[in-house]
Amino acid sequence: MNAAGSLLLVLPWAIVGAAAGWLVRRGSVRLARLEELEPGERRWQVYGPPILGALLFAIAAFEPGSLALLALRSVFVLVLVQVIFFDFEHRLILDRVMFPSMAAAVLVSLFRQPWWAGIAAGLVAGALFLILALAGSAIFRAEALGFGDVKLALFMGLLLGPLPTIQALFYGVVLAGVVSVGLIVRHRTMKQAIAYGPYLAAGALIVLFQNPALPLSSS
Repeated sequence: MNAAGSLLLVLPWAIVGAAAGWLVRRGSVRLARLEELEPGERRWQVYGPPILGALLFAIAAFEPGSLALLALRSVFVLVLVQVIFFDFEHRLILDRVMFPSMAAAVLVSLFRQPWWAGIAAGLVAGALFLILALAGSAIFRAEALGFGDVKLALFMGLLLGPLPTIQALFYGVVLAGVVSVGLIVRHRTMKQAIAYGPYLAAGALIVLFQNPALPLSSS
């Protein structure tokens, strides 16, 4: 698909993104109830996924490439959108979302060269965040990082490959740090806790859009 074709696809694909984001919200409501959580009804909770879905799908359609790659990238974008809004709302990253997503990312990574790079990146990223989570619990006697964040880091490695995963984690940590500092200044206390998942997911989205060939190539 050439650049002109990509431009013609932007608006229709944005509409698809809005519909997909609405389905993500509907699915998240059902998943919350399965976890015995009460879904919120604030505007950002209800309308955020469709709006962000439309925006991200439109951005994805700007990049010249095959429709198959666009569709594949868009599926993983939806996973990250779900993580962002569900973790903001419930402080939880669901196994029901992450395990199928990790399986899909493993399958995609098998088509890369070398095929094992994404698997290795996922294992290393997951292990690093597991160490950080255990160390944080031991030092601060509190959950500094949740095991959902560990699974998200593993997923990001599988999806992005080695170098892009490092970049995505860096972006995520920086975003989380900026927000944390802002909350400390605003509330004048060091006890402000944040959900890290949305910022890690945002880092993954940034890297996805910086590298149009992802997730089929991490070069």
